[in-house]
Amino acid sequence: MPETQFVIVTRAESGQKLLQFLERRLTGDVPRSAIQKWIRTGQVRVDKGRKKPFDRIEAGQTVRIPPYTPGEGKQVSEAGGLKVAYEDADLLAVAKPAGLAAHGGDGVTDSVTARLRALYRDAAFMPTLAHRLDRDTSGLLLAAKSYEALRELNDLFASNGVAKVYLAWVEGRWDEPDGALLEDVMKKRGAPGHEKVRTGSGKTALARVSALTVGRERSLLAVRLLTGRTHQIRVQLASRGHPVAGDRKYGEDGQRASRTNMRLHCYALRAGERTISLKPAWTGGWEVDREALREALGLLFD
Repeated sequence: MPETQFVIVTRAESGQKLLQFLERRLTGDVPRSAIQKWIRTGQVRVDKGRKKPFDRIEAGQTVRIPPYTPGEGKQVSEAGGLKVAYEDADLLAVAKPAGLAAHGGDGVTDSVTARLRALYRDAAFMPTLAHRLDRDTSGLLLAAKSYEALRELNDLFASNGVAKVYLAWVEGRWDEPDGALLEDVMKKRGAPGHEKVRTGSGKTALARVSALTVGRERSLLAVRLLTGRTHQIRVQLASRGHPVAGDRKYGEDGQRASRTNMRLHCYALRAGERTISLKPAWTGGWEVDREALREALGLLFD
């Protein structure tokens, strides 16, 4: 039979709102509406007292969780692990492969978030992603290992305090000067389910681009993002006649683009004092040599 639980708030969990704390502790076993009802009716207690859903909790406090039966239909991803590119006491950087969603959703049971939940199922605070990548984009994703670290990361991203450099193979010969600044305004348009981000109106998008390899049929670019708009790199490059190789959504020719996986990779991040890089797992004619990687990394500090 289910039993009442009394759990101690850890240092990693300190500072969260009570509702957030319970949602993370229960890892999806109980719907948010049910948790809110528990709190409203006094079934949840903090140090034997009643609290509101958005009251913050502190390390060392005792939280009473009423008996519950975990959802029978809940699925935890066991499809695979995750390569960890960097880890310290506060955060980790995982290597997201192309084709894996960052977050789950309707009909999506396998994702980076689901794999983190499986790998860290015994952690008091499950590492939580601070940003996202498109499903077909590979590369670095940062996750916080405590609520305090998550708040710090969120503040860094909100203030453009995280520098990001991507590698992209694009169609055609790139003839723009090194360090070219791409500036557009863009927003999502179209019928539900068929939306595309288009230039011409919306929010400003800025990126700086340097060519690492230039060929007649394709070029390898390093892109330093200066803003973080949806599909920004893909849209800015495609609007200039150089879609990312393999981009089925923004490529000039869907049939041509479908011949390869999308070649867009989050290669390097600089967050505060940390600099993290991850070579893309591209092989054959798509492989990036050491000199190109070194040049791309330098864009983090421009």
